[in-house]
Amino acid sequence: MPTPPRLNDPAERAAYKAELRAVARPLRMGAVWLAVLGALLAALRAKVWPMPIAVPAAVLGVAFFLMVLGITVRVKYHQRRMRGEL
Repeated sequence: MPTPPRLNDPAERAAYKAELRAVARPLRMGAVWLAVLGALLAALRAKVWPMPIAVPAAVLGVAFFLMVLGITVRVKYHQRRMRGEL
């Protein structure tokens, strides 16, 4: 069974931080880009391009869902890693 990282050692702590940053990164970055797109659509809707409010709201809703999903996956990974399951 693998052992959890020793966070008292600065080198292992830095390595674990890098490892944890990589967990669910595509989900979290996708959420950020969708949030930017949703904000852009909302601004376009307000100034230039008439569209239903549901369009930017749906994009922002999906972005929120992906961000929460990414955070949840990362937290679960951390919990399992600290228990020595991974």
